[in-house]
Amino acid sequence: MNVLLLLEIFDSDISTSSIDTMTSKSVISEESFDSLCDYSLQLNRWLLKPIGAWPSSSSSSKLERIVSFFLIVLCYGFILFTVIPSLFHIVLEDENLHMKLKVFGPLSHWFIGGINYTTLLLQNKEIQYCVEHMQTDWKIVNRAKDQQVMMKYAKIGRYIAALCAIFMQTGVLTYCVVTAFSTRIIEIGNETRIVHMLPCPVYKELISIDTSPTNEIVLISQFVSGFIVNSIAVGAISIGAVFTAHACGQLTIIKRWIREYINRSKDNNKNVVINEIGEIVEYHLRILNFIEGIEDVLNRFCFMELFKSTLDISMLGYYILTEWADHDIRNLTTYFMILTSMSFNIFIICYIGDILMEQCRKVGEVLYMTNWYYLPYKDILDLILIISRSNAVIKITAGKLTNMSIYTFGNVMKTTFTYFNLLRHVT
Repeated sequence: MNVLLLLEIFDSDISTSSIDTMTSKSVISEESFDSLCDYSLQLNRWLLKPIGAWPSSSSSSKLERIVSFFLIVLCYGFILFTVIPSLFHIVLEDENLHMKLKVFGPLSHWFIGGINYTTLLLQNKEIQYCVEHMQTDWKIVNRAKDQQVMMKYAKIGRYIAALCAIFMQTGVLTYCVVTAFSTRIIEIGNETRIVHMLPCPVYKELISIDTSPTNEIVLISQFVSGFIVNSIAVGAISIGAVFTAHACGQLTIIKRWIREYINRSKDNNKNVVINEIGEIVEYHLRILNFIEGIEDVLNRFCFMELFKSTLDISMLGYYILTEWADHDIRNLTTYFMILTSMSFNIFIICYIGDILMEQCRKVGEVLYMTNWYYLPYKDILDLILIISRSNAVIKITAGKLTNMSIYTFGNVMKTTFTYFNLLRHVT
């Protein structure tokens, strides 16, 4: 089933009384525009503000900027406190290949999460541009039925953002909890100690994790860094989903305007507000500029996420195979949950690119399927510009190297199985 159709089915259940009240009016009041745009971005702000990644606007106070800088330093500190000792463990501990691979999977998740955090911070201006673009769109569109289209897609974007947060946080944090509840007994001299296992093992010569409260402190710090890394991934994916949903809403509106403009001779008594083809062309170009902004925000993150998903899913397949041989149901369940969440996230990223390409093309297709041949010759030439521009589709890419689409998702899954088979034969 098409994901967008599925989300539209659930759409009727996601509503807020204040939002429904506003959309039921014929025209939304001026004071409501900021509230509606805030409704679209609310979950994204909740995800990114605690890690200092929500972009600062010109209206942000000095205190907010200082708090954001402090949060960024704190997040980097937690990530590095997890990654560096674990990296030393892989390099310096005398362990077999199987044990090193068991450490490499979690380490790669934390390490690439740190890189994504840097990417997210560097894209601050691009994210702010898209946010301001959305705010302006809510003020430009002043017809009730167009505003209702925007609200419908805003709800879809929020729903995808919530799903991403639930899947990712549940999967990885469950792994952290299960690992923390696993204990081992060590003997130091005449003393016997029970210590908790760590999600990311650390080099014991660097941090003495066999003593209390060092073991508990490291465990708590890894929980916090795990939450941070998950929030980075979820924040980037969800903000891309919200931006994409908004762009799809705008493209739906422009298709409605095209039909109304071409059929305006039949609708003289129906309050058609689009009387100039230039309005449609300008608004279409405005939407395409917004989609270019989405590409600027996502292309670096998509590249790292493709690499991370290929690596992590293949490692998870290897872990599932080894735990299956040991009949460890608890770890198997955890790995399956992480595998599901990561597969869902990479699917959403690929689907974002696919749906944007499809919706951009549909503008030209909708225009061609109307009664354009009844228009004056000059208007037909103007419409050709829209068709030609729709054919030059703006694509969401992974580092400008490959297009994000369902086909790419299939390639990722095939590549992960290839790496998984290689690991299986090597070990």
